Amino acid sequence: MSRFRLDAHVKILDERVVERAKARGLDGLVYAPHFTRLPEVRARAEQFSDDDLLVVPGREVFTGNWRNRKHVLAVGLSEPVPDFITLEGAMAEFDRQGAAVLAPHPEFATVSLESHDLRAHRDRIHGIEVYNPKYVRTHVDRSRELAREFELPAFGTSYAHLPRTVGEVWTEFDRPLRTVEDVVAALKDGVPRSVYHRRGVEHRLRCVSEFAHLFYENSWGKLDRLFLSGTEPTHPDHIAYDGRFDAVSVY
Repeated sequence: MSRFRLDAHVKILDERVVERAKARGLDGLVYAPHFTRLPEVRARAEQFSDDDLLVVPGREVFTGNWRNRKHVLAVGLSEPVPDFITLEGAMAEFDRQGAAVLAPHPEFATVSLESHDLRAHRDRIHGIEVYNPKYVRTHVDRSRELAREFELPAFGTSYAHLPRTVGEVWTEFDRPLRTVEDVVAALKDGVPRSVYHRRGVEHRLRCVSEFAHLFYENSWGKLDRLFLSGTEPTHPDHIAYDGRFDAVSVY
């Protein structure tokens, strides 16, 4: 293996996902489900990793409150970080832990880092997502413009919430990466890479399916079951965080 093909952000992980990833020729996945604490993410990633597919644990942290949340993808965390803390608090914690910090879907809908966020945290961010199946042409153009403006490496992901989307997009590094630590270092060090995605009617249909799924993911109905009591796994008031994030919690 002289190169490494990574789907750098998937939300689901089971036998079907692994089978599909291998069939698509991937070497690795970053598994970063919503509202799931790092120990559980790490355990599941390890369970589904083998010699043919490296599953890397990640956390897409929701910073800010529900109405004004900004997603940030952290890879290589050593300790759990909750959702719904300030962006500044999250960035400081990622920096302290030495994680690779990625900007998924910048300026997309109302759930993303904007140009002023990227400018403010430029030195703590290691990559900008330039393609995922939820993008339309204007999103692709704008995200590439932001990557050039801030001179940050590009990456692409399937952002798969549905199993059949896994491997529709990948980031191909120009060298082999064999461990989680290798992937984190490649992301942080700006190792040369290229972003690819499948084309044709099937790809467009999968893009449409993923975009349709977005409505549920961002509905207020979901909030009814999340972040109301302080007992949810990634609520900053959860006992597991031992009050460490009280000063930067937004709830």
